[in-house]
Amino acid sequence: MTPDLTQDAVVVVPGIMGSELYDTVARKTVWGLSGVSWLLRAWTLPKGLEPLRMTEEELEGRTGRIKATQLMRHSSWTPYLQGLEPYTDLVDAVLRCVADPAAVLEFAYDWRLPVSTNGRLLAEAARRHLTAWRQHPAHDAVRRVRVDERPARLVFVAHSMGGLVTRAALGPTHDADLAADTRAVLTLGTPFYGAVKSTVILNTGRGTPVPLPHRQLRSISATMPGLHDLLPMYTCLVDNDTVRRLTPGDVAGLGGDAELARAAADFHQKQARIVLPGHRAVAGTGQRTLQSLTVSDGVAEPHHHGPRQHTTGEFVRDRRGRVVFYDVKGDGTVHKESAAVGPAVTPLPLQHGAVASDRVALKAVAEILREDEHLGPPQGAPGCGLEVPDFIGVGTPWTVKVSGPDSLAGLACEISDTTGQNARTVKLGWGDGDIVARVVVDAPGLYRVSARTIDGHTVTQLVLAGDDGTREALSPY
Repeated sequence: MTPDLTQDAVVVVPGIMGSELYDTVARKTVWGLSGVSWLLRAWTLPKGLEPLRMTEEELEGRTGRIKATQLMRHSSWTPYLQGLEPYTDLVDAVLRCVADPAAVLEFAYDWRLPVSTNGRLLAEAARRHLTAWRQHPAHDAVRRVRVDERPARLVFVAHSMGGLVTRAALGPTHDADLAADTRAVLTLGTPFYGAVKSTVILNTGRGTPVPLPHRQLRSISATMPGLHDLLPMYTCLVDNDTVRRLTPGDVAGLGGDAELARAAADFHQKQARIVLPGHRAVAGTGQRTLQSLTVSDGVAEPHHHGPRQHTTGEFVRDRRGRVVFYDVKGDGTVHKESAAVGPAVTPLPLQHGAVASDRVALKAVAEILREDEHLGPPQGAPGCGLEVPDFIGVGTPWTVKVSGPDSLAGLACEISDTTGQNARTVKLGWGDGDIVARVVVDAPGLYRVSARTIDGHTVTQLVLAGDDGTREALSPY
């Protein structure tokens, strides 16, 4: 039987921190090495990630010091954004749908730079890729067994920030014909309207002590245009009896850069007019996700709820005239209404870092590539929410919380290292109205926590554990 393969050229676009970065001056990889020991050194040494800091030359557009070499091949971790699963499963799923590996482009990029810059580079790379694939012998061979026998077009599969980069590439600024040569765009957890968590990253250390990994992320992120491109562009700042958008001044007061915030806002306003060809979105759901914030004396207090507006633009208010807030949840980083954009949306109960590796999401990728009817997720699979700390101490008890199920029946939880070894069951129980478990790990490392519901759906999250040698990292300032 002839395999069901697409004749199209596929471009896989990762999210923020999803590309390995190499310092061409220091001649070493500065982001993306394998191994827990590298992660611990990077995040718990005061200068562990200093090479990622944007220089004045880079901010002025003179780039090239840092080179993106490949998509992440190993599980990783970062404060607030937490566990980042590798893109190997996603790429493998794509490869199973194409006639030859030459049909697939893995677009690694320097995620520190503006989305607009990476969009231009993606447009150029996608055009070269499509041209080369159409000239490949396997292209004509697979066309002959397809119903329409048409020449290849482009399909973009983009995770997180990668969806924003793809949208920028498909605008008319770079290649006026690229959108017409694109059959479909699949976005996985893309924050089209930004994410409140980015403001929390910029505000880290304002008013309260925080561990070194979080302070380090804040320090380097404050210089990154890419992080500012993820700021929320919707009305999210609760200000007395109303809610408004963040201004560049607000961002500066939170610890960011006013000029970078202004450039990001202008860029997003122009991008909003771009319609993605054949767009399908996968949106993570069921996870507690930041959606709004209040600010007092430069310190942000994020909230797991947000306002809604009538078609007139007026906020929904109660009988006393107070703004009503709703919790729509999301994937733990991007709230649902920021990712669920487009005519076809697949909601899946997943954490942000795992949206691009979940089996159901990968099935959606395969269906789109093979041009089958997009059926969405299996019905009757509500899944669950999963909450874990992002950084823990060895020997120190910490809490796993599972939300959604109203019974322990059929609910299972497990923790293992990221190689899948040393797996052990975590005993769940009720505590203060929530399903929780207390967990202790006895060695430093990167661990994967998995919760499986009676409907057979599994949600995972990564957590980094440090030993006594990282005591300084866990101490304030």
